[in-house]
Amino acid sequence: MNKALRDYIEREILPQYDHFDKAHRRDHVQMVIDQSLELARHLDVDIDMVYAIAAYHDSGLCEGREHHHEVSAQIIRNDRNLREWFTDEQIEVMAEAAEDHRASADHAPRSIYGRIVAEADRFIEPATIIERTIQYGLDHYPELSREQHYERMVAHLREKYGRDGYLQLWFDHSPNAERLEQLRQMIDAEKPLRQWFETCFDKEKSEHSLSQ
Repeated sequence: MNKALRDYIEREILPQYDHFDKAHRRDHVQMVIDQSLELARHLDVDIDMVYAIAAYHDSGLCEGREHHHEVSAQIIRNDRNLREWFTDEQIEVMAEAAEDHRASADHAPRSIYGRIVAEADRFIEPATIIERTIQYGLDHYPELSREQHYERMVAHLREKYGRDGYLQLWFDHSPNAERLEQLRQMIDAEKPLRQWFETCFDKEKSEHSLSQ
């Protein structure tokens, strides 16, 4: 990997995530970077492009969540520094990949690079997903009661990760498939889901209150 590119991203891009909601901070982008690089090991792709796409994929959260994937794409297109390492054609592929990474997108990623970051962003670990869902709810819906937070969490998990959910996986060799089945079993049974919620909610609420 190009050291100058990595130094630039670590200095100028990754610190931006420190200001996003708790579910999308530095630990999240680092996870997406790590998972993207792991997926890339099995594929014939440009590793520098894979790294940069993962680093920028949620940078558009600086303007809110609803259109963050489109804003992330524009940030990539407008960052003149990237032209030190990539051609215009590569930058456009990278921008499209960031634009396509959102799980609720109405189309499949347009390139292998889009599929990599989309899959990496879907890194499925049931406990982490539940924690992040609670964190997001506390950040964006602080007025909800405990029971309403639980109902919001269940509705979100079913809509995205349930057996009829919109999430798609893109690689046969990804470990996500087995973990997705584990999460679906929790959603189907609901009792273990409630137990995880009860375990996590007080902890996350306390940490959320301290950060205000």
